[in-house]
Amino acid sequence: MSDKYSNVGYGGITIEPGKRPAILVVDLQTAFTDPQYALGGLPMIHAATDRTAALLKVARARKIPVAKCYTAYESEQDMPLWKIPAVREEFRYGHPCTAIDPRVHDPDYDFTFCKTGPSIFFLTPLTTFLHRQGVDTVIVTGCTTSGCVRASIVDAFSWGYRVLVPEDCCGDADEGPHRDNLRDVGRRYAEVMQGSAVERYLGTVG
Repeated sequence: MSDKYSNVGYGGITIEPGKRPAILVVDLQTAFTDPQYALGGLPMIHAATDRTAALLKVARARKIPVAKCYTAYESEQDMPLWKIPAVREEFRYGHPCTAIDPRVHDPDYDFTFCKTGPSIFFLTPLTTFLHRQGVDTVIVTGCTTSGCVRASIVDAFSWGYRVLVPEDCCGDADEGPHRDNLRDVGRRYAEVMQGSAVERYLGTVG
């Protein structure tokens, strides 16, 4: 089947990973990983959390930097105009739904912070952390693929990082948007691959 994007050159250049990677974990907080919460019953995100936990085990063993974010607000005064009721009602500082899922959390190793926009980069200390670590490659994981993960990929690209996306370490509410967005960022901004391939790459660095 003809692909009009590839026919005109989209995806025609491979982004080679660098020598100093970091793992970015976007919003794997209990709001998305605990079924007691409105957004917490999505099977793809639960699978992505388990797969990200395995990737992080490899990264930490190799002394590779890990940065994680969660989303929370003081009130609707500092909150963007989210169209998702659960975000407006539950994503508040101190609410249990803002806690990082314990499967991916190592408070003694990871750099963990709050974000208030879709992207892990927007008005956060992430770029300072990555700069001080000498990072040239970011590996984006988390949820949701079509929302905060995609926004983080675009910002990582815009900041000049080499961007890798392990597709099985990202999750969404539905398979269609997950696949569509991975395919789209793979045409433009990032290398999309399996978590196992990222683990092999991590084995060569650190």
